[in-house]
Amino acid sequence: MAKNSINPKHVGFEGIRQLDEAGNEFWSARQLGKVLEYSEYRHFLPVIAKAQKACKASGYAVLDHFEDILEMVEIGSGAQREVEDVRLSRYACYLIVQNGDPSKPVIANGQTYFALQTRRQELEDNAKFAQLSEDEKRLAIRNELAEHNKHLAAAAKDAGVETPLDYDFSGSWLSGFVWRLGG
Repeated sequence: MAKNSINPKHVGFEGIRQLDEAGNEFWSARQLGKVLEYSEYRHFLPVIAKAQKACKASGYAVLDHFEDILEMVEIGSGAQREVEDVRLSRYACYLIVQNGDPSKPVIANGQTYFALQTRRQELEDNAKFAQLSEDEKRLAIRNELAEHNKHLAAAAKDAGVETPLDYDFSGSWLSGFVWRLGG
């Protein structure tokens, strides 16, 4: 199989991908629900809600990945009406597939698709990282660590760590954070 070929089981997902005016990719939740074989959009809404909770719990802004929109659709005799839809990022689609019904073969295939895409990206990132100079590697690691520290600090704040008194006796807020979580 060629490196850039797409498994026919995944053509439905890539086939409904759209681009906005700025060239950003997105998917329609209504179309994705059909590809994932949900009989009605209303049966797909709980999956979207669960994915939104996962997005929020991961520290990402839900509105950056799940945008409520109104779409015009044709209803008999050429008339049109507005229907609610959700504009999804690739990350949102990933979360939806991960939170879908795994007994559905199409969901299992979607989970496989995203696992393969994730691994492919990891390999590509590793190859790019290996080509960096030592100084560039240190800078990349420092930037990644800074980003993780921001998420960790936000989680600590959410857990109630606000003042030096909330830290453990050694002064390590991380130890205090773990202690407060019961670790």
